[in-house]
Amino acid sequence: MFTPFYKRIRKNQTLARISAFSWGIILLISLGLSAQQTVKTGIEVLIEQNFEVIEGMRVGLITNATGVNSELVSTIDLLNSAKNVHLVALYGPEHGVRGNYSAGDNVGSYVDQATGLPVFSLYGTTRKPTPEMLEGVEVLVYDIQDIGVRSYTYISTMGLAMEAAAEFKIPFMVLDRPNPMGGLKVEGGLVDPEFESFVSKFPIPYVYGLTPAEIARMINDKEWMDINKKVDLIVISMEGWTREMTFEQTGLPWVPTSPHIPHSYTPYYYAASGVMGELGVFSEGVGYTLPFQTFAAEWIDEQALCEAMNALNLPGVYFRPIVFKPFYGRDQGKTLRGVQIHLYDIEQVELLPLQFYFMQVHHELYPEKDIFGLSENRWNMFDKVNGSDFVRSEFSSHYQVDSLLVNWREDAKAFQQESIPFWLYPANN
Repeated sequence: MFTPFYKRIRKNQTLARISAFSWGIILLISLGLSAQQTVKTGIEVLIEQNFEVIEGMRVGLITNATGVNSELVSTIDLLNSAKNVHLVALYGPEHGVRGNYSAGDNVGSYVDQATGLPVFSLYGTTRKPTPEMLEGVEVLVYDIQDIGVRSYTYISTMGLAMEAAAEFKIPFMVLDRPNPMGGLKVEGGLVDPEFESFVSKFPIPYVYGLTPAEIARMINDKEWMDINKKVDLIVISMEGWTREMTFEQTGLPWVPTSPHIPHSYTPYYYAASGVMGELGVFSEGVGYTLPFQTFAAEWIDEQALCEAMNALNLPGVYFRPIVFKPFYGRDQGKTLRGVQIHLYDIEQVELLPLQFYFMQVHHELYPEKDIFGLSENRWNMFDKVNGSDFVRSEFSSHYQVDSLLVNWREDAKAFQQESIPFWLYPANN
């Protein structure tokens, strides 16, 4: 059940009659309800084990603001205060150790004021730990909440850190955390090796359905690192998590994984609109109160777009017309018109295709607006995020989503089967 939104309301029934006020009440109620904690994260399991596996070792910690226990105490503080652990260095991914940098910011190294520990940036000029960064470190520990989408760069940081650890014969430990979209949703095509990049580092689908420790196991076993070595991988698994779980069902607190992923349900929307956002033509809601929840532009007739999108009868999703002004970013102060995405059945909806259905409908409504002509200077990043130029070349030739779905579904199905041996947690059905 996807708690932040309404429960499986049929499109042809009461949905159209529910007022904006009613939607607000439903959302506030759903966000106010919190399940009892049913899942223990890797850091909590490690604490219960009294840090036995790293006792007496000099620890380097790769983490950010999401590395907390169920009481929101930072893993940095938990390790730094443990009597039998020697925390000696911190390593920050994109957005920094404390999560206070925006997407793409070049983050430098510095000293953490709270602990006095050196913080080495892994999202600046150096993205792979150097020998100098690892000097004196006896084990590298990774504790970051991810969102389960390939273009989100934390898994790339993890993979490069694993590679460095393997090179210098340092054990690499992953403190596992839930995939907020569960462990069964897999969507999209694989990465063409020619388009491997920091936003498409490994040959996995766009939505990959694994936890950080599971993808680490796969990276290590499949030898996806750029060296002919495996790392000494140590996994501290969660307790109580199953693949069907949404994040809300874990009972764990959500800490924003980056400035524009404020809620535990935002990853679904990131998967549904983030690729389109790379073109720089439409607003996906970043800069407004609905990050990744809109398809909008100045020239769109919101009513016409809404009717056309809902006429597709896509499972698990409904669209409503919206007019808004972003508070910051590329479209700051502009009046944008379009639709807001409402997901109501997460099991049924296909997330990645939604943004392409929108572009298909937009092309039908506004054929004079050449989306890819308007965004030619953004093709490079668009292709990187897609993991190939096939999506752009195929889709731009006739704007039909169906031409993409066959390949995406085949790749996703094959990858899910390939990944099963690396699962740490069961599927209950």
